[in-house]
Amino acid sequence: MSTIPATPSPATIAPVTKEPAPPPPGPRRGLAARFAGGTGSRWFPYVLVFPLALVLFGYVVQPMFATFAESVGVDGVENYGSFLTSDGVARSALVTSLIISAASVLLCGVVGVAMAFLLKRFSFPGRKLIEAIILVPAALPPLIGAIAFQLLYSETGILPRGLQQLFGAENPVLPFSGIAGVLVVHTFTMYPYFYLSASAALGGMDPSVEEAAYNLGAGRVRVWRTVLLPMLTPALVSASLLVFMTSLASYTAPLLFGVDQTMTMQIYINRTNGDLPMASTYASVLGVVSVLFLLGMRWYEGRRSYRSQSKGVAAHRREITNPLGKWLALTASLLATAVLLAPVATIALVAFSQDGSWTTEVIPAQYSMQNFVTIFSEPRAFQPILNSLQMSLIATVACVVIGVLVAYAVRRLNFRGRGLLDVAVMLAWALPGTVVAINLISAFSTGNAFSFGQVLIGTFWIMPLAYFVRFLPLVFRSSSAALAQLDPSLEEAARNLGASWWRAFGTVTLRLMLPGVLAGALLAFVHGVGEFVASVLIYTSETAPISVEINNRMYSFEVGTAAAYGMLQVVLIFVVMVVSGRLEGGGRSTREAAKWTA
Repeated sequence: MSTIPATPSPATIAPVTKEPAPPPPGPRRGLAARFAGGTGSRWFPYVLVFPLALVLFGYVVQPMFATFAESVGVDGVENYGSFLTSDGVARSALVTSLIISAASVLLCGVVGVAMAFLLKRFSFPGRKLIEAIILVPAALPPLIGAIAFQLLYSETGILPRGLQQLFGAENPVLPFSGIAGVLVVHTFTMYPYFYLSASAALGGMDPSVEEAAYNLGAGRVRVWRTVLLPMLTPALVSASLLVFMTSLASYTAPLLFGVDQTMTMQIYINRTNGDLPMASTYASVLGVVSVLFLLGMRWYEGRRSYRSQSKGVAAHRREITNPLGKWLALTASLLATAVLLAPVATIALVAFSQDGSWTTEVIPAQYSMQNFVTIFSEPRAFQPILNSLQMSLIATVACVVIGVLVAYAVRRLNFRGRGLLDVAVMLAWALPGTVVAINLISAFSTGNAFSFGQVLIGTFWIMPLAYFVRFLPLVFRSSSAALAQLDPSLEEAARNLGASWWRAFGTVTLRLMLPGVLAGALLAFVHGVGEFVASVLIYTSETAPISVEINNRMYSFEVGTAAAYGMLQVVLIFVVMVVSGRLEGGGRSTREAAKWTA
């Protein structure tokens, strides 16, 4: 007989005791503890942002004020008054610069938009070849691009001399000089701004919108005016302002084609003549004009948006079926390929020519490897390469540290003055290289708190500082673009699991945005290696970079050695482009940063 076990009485049940909850942690004390508390701390954003704001103020904003103070220090009224006189050099330089910039926008717009429309809307023989090389001009350093065009199209260039010999003319045929030469260089090197913007707009445009307009009886002109042009307007305005600002800041093309009446050339001339107040006046006026265009661009981009509400598919390319059209397209493709590759081919050809052997011939007559042997065997010849690599590396490291943190602060933190921090970074992008150089000269000709009491002008460190100011926006934009693609919840999950802000940022956020950061860093490094505009105003004989050495060799008629230096720069740039393209996820960040190159 089985028995049912009795239910234990409440007295026999062992009581279940709860462990007392740990007391709430006391308030963190000290700056380090508050900083480790991360974004949950009220003061964290300001603790992170304060040193960043101090750096931007000390090396971007404060030098601008120093330049303005220098410009009004002695003859301020007279200096600025010269821009208002009808016959002054200053007024003429400003007007000439504005005219060249406006003409550059028009020419680049025609070439860039036409190329984008042809390559995105039509399929024809040679299209893939052109697409592969159409951005080659954007890879050339400004100085190398201008020199290549001088060697090709000036009065002593290959093409005018070749045509002169071919037709038996007394003078070179169709040479470019003066403002015409500057416009040719600007058109060739800056049309990618329009091409990239228009290509992106056309690629994302719904073809059903055009088809609907055609079905309603609209002609091609009306469809272009009422459909395509409004959809392209934001891209065109953005590219126009980029080209206008870049043209306004152009220095190498006016220098090589002998156009002295521009703002950048007058800054250089007055600085070389020892008239720093007048150079500062030009720099201040040019800086104000550039910043106004930057603010205008930002205002217009946020003013309105043209968006299609339809959900069609991407446009298909139209096949050219007419036999004559195919032959014309193939001929135009081969001609475009020759034009695009001619500058690089010219630099490569002249790099192997012997110095002093090219005089009146169409192309150099004597070739050897001696130029490259000299560069890598003679310490004096190799020093500019070493200088450029060292200074660019130092500047790039500083750009990465400051650029990544500023991008994080602007994208992820909420604090007062966030917009000012963003504007302070972009000021460096808006300022031409000549203005940056004059700003640093004005600010650091004497010791101050930001130079730790030391005079930086004439030292090694002023060069990396100039590169840092100029190319910080590249790293900032690429880092910001990479950060925008990351979900903030990933970092929040790490914080919820107990990680400090530093650990969550380093192991999660920074690791995921690393490809974009590296893409921007490579862009900054390669631009630093090719930088010329600011360097020419602040270098010394011991700190001359590659670009300054190229310019000096050209003036010494050592064209072959100058081209050899340039070829090394071109090879480095193409290597960096390949590496950037292979970075996982780096392509979009690279394109985003490339839009902000100046």
